[in-house]
Amino acid sequence: MRTLVIGDIHGGLRALHQILERAKVSPNDKLIFLGDYVDGWSQSPEVIDALIAMKATHTIVCIRGNHDDLLLEWLKNGTDNPQWFDHGGEATVTAYQNRDAATLAAHIHFIESLVDFHLDEQNRLFIHAGFTNVNGVDFEYFPKLFYWDRSLWETALALDKNMKTTDLAYPKRLRLYNEIFIGHTPVSRIGKTIPVQMANVWNVDTGAAFRGPLTIMDVDSKNYWQSENLDMLYPNEKGRN
Repeated sequence: MRTLVIGDIHGGLRALHQILERAKVSPNDKLIFLGDYVDGWSQSPEVIDALIAMKATHTIVCIRGNHDDLLLEWLKNGTDNPQWFDHGGEATVTAYQNRDAATLAAHIHFIESLVDFHLDEQNRLFIHAGFTNVNGVDFEYFPKLFYWDRSLWETALALDKNMKTTDLAYPKRLRLYNEIFIGHTPVSRIGKTIPVQMANVWNVDTGAAFRGPLTIMDVDSKNYWQSENLDMLYPNEKGRN
């Protein structure tokens, strides 16, 4: 059985279909979705529909992203959030306009069922954004940071590549887990469109919310498959651009 990790989808159902096909995903595979299923492209509700359906046919783990949490707040409370609207939320609100009450209830239940992180039997951590406590995820004081933090990735990016893990100055957070798989901060910010490893952190957000592809990666072999760039799949939309 392969373990496959999927980066931030951001409403790009067509890209999701492409990577599942290109990776030849089967019910024998374990799929770990890193969150941010919504906001950006026009098919956020359909992405959630697809994930709900996959729960019945595949072994999947769905992690909570910050955009999923923002959607939950809007679905439950109708809260207008101009900043959210400017970062993909407007497309999501538009996409939900014709959804019935039963669908809304099912999507609320799905988002509420998302997990903050997944730690596997090989001490590999899967999390949307990061964590701040030097003793690990079980000691995090502020759980929202699991899907908002950027300091873990920034630490891995800035780390002296000649520093050994045994060095007293080596970041303790990066010694706790064999590998850490994240999304949240697109690697396009450092000019990349493929998964990037820094220290033991793998960033699988390849910019699907913007003009990049969606990525699925085998966590053991590190083979990966990508969709077409999302602005090619949705040529009449702006995504989060």
